[in-house]
Parts: sequence; C-alpha cells; structure tokens
Amino acid sequence: MAGDERYFDDRADAGRCLARELLPYAGLRETLVLALPRGGVPVAYEVARALDAELDVFLVRKLGVPGHEELAMGAIASGGVRVINEGVVQALRIPASTIDAVAAAEQDTLERRERFYRGDSPRPSVRGRIVILVDDGLATGASMRAALEALGSEEPKRLIAAVPVAPAEICEELRADADEVVCVATPPGFYGVGQWYRDFSQTTDDEVRDLLARTARRPEGRSSSAAGAHGVLNRGGHS
Repeated sequence: MAGDERYFDDRADAGRCLARELLPYAGLRETLVLALPRGGVPVAYEVARALDAELDVFLVRKLGVPGHEELAMGAIASGGVRVINEGVVQALRIPASTIDAVAAAEQDTLERRERFYRGDSPRPSVRGRIVILVDDGLATGASMRAALEALGSEEPKRLIAAVPVAPAEICEELRADADEVVCVATPPGFYGVGQWYRDFSQTTDDEVRDLLARTARRPEGRSSSAAGAHGVLNRGGHS
C-alpha cells in the first residue's frame, strides 16, 4: 500500500490488518510468530491468532557507545547473538574490552526481561521453521535488522519481517536480511511510527505477559498442512 495515508486505531487493529497480508502462512505447524517487545507484542498477538500460529518474543538490546549511548556500536539479541556495527567501532576506535563490558551489562538486562516475559519456558527453536518477526512499525529499522541477522544465523526455513507501517526505503533495506518483507502501509512524510496510530499508548510488561499467556492457553488445533500447499518458498529465495 505504498503512499496509503492510513491510520490504525491501535496496535490490535494494526495486527489484524497485518495478519491479512500473511494469510498464506496460516495453519502451518512450522509457522512461528516472534514479537519485538514491547510494542510489537499486541500486533504479533493478532497475527498469531489469525494464523493459528505459535507466539513468542525475541529481544534485542542496543549496544550504545559509552558517553554517546544514543549511537549504536552494535546490538545483542535473544540466544546470545551479538551484532557489531563495524563502521562505528572502527571510526571511533572502540576497543574490544569496551564492547564486551557494554554487552555484558545489556545481556544481563535482556536475560532479566526474558525471564519476566517467559518464566522458565525455553525459547522455541527457529531452525527449519517459517519465522515471522513482528514489530508495531519501523523508523530506522535498527532493532529489526539486528533481530533478523541474529535469527538468520539460526537457520530458519524462511525469515519474514512484518510490520504495519514503515518508510518504503527502510523496507527495501531490510530485504538484504529477510526472505520477505511485509508492510501494510508505506506512507510518505514519515516522521515516526506513532503518527500512524490513533492510540499509540505504551505497552506495559504486564500486558506483554498477559498476551503471551493467552496464546499459551489456546487449545492446540494447528493444521499439519505442508508449506508447499501455500506456495511457501524455502529460505534463500528472496521475495
């Protein structure tokens, strides 16, 4: 929907709109919906419910340059994956010991949040699965890019970035890291994700836990349909 001046009522409405774009992946046991907390979770919940798919979270933490924390020298993600921005590191001559120290602190925060969201449940394996990574929108795409790079190293069958709204150029950039990029609207004059929602109030940690718990309680009823029945491609064939 390039150029569509669309507003979503809230994240749940955005998730339902996004789910309609992802219906080819409905009812497949191998489909896994992963949300970037916190705002991506209400969107992903609606996607997972519409596709009858498993839902979980995938956390990313930025590694800020000490003294200039808004500048990312890399990121870490669930599963112990570290992505380094070599350009920033080399330009600022940041030593490995500094990166290690910042990464250790952020890893501690990431693990605490994962335990809060998931409890003792293990993170689902993505190997050989169709993974749909969801956020509530993209501005720079930095977190989504780090998450895609981390997940790509775990050998999913197909890796899809899915968002309700984003700048067209950011979606195009993400195609280097994903097999498919699905975006409901790519409006012009993009200044921030929140401008495209009527209600963009902050998602709380308790809301994240509640939505994950609701999905976990849903009765099993997923179809065992083969991916080929829907024309789903193996990883490696970018759309």
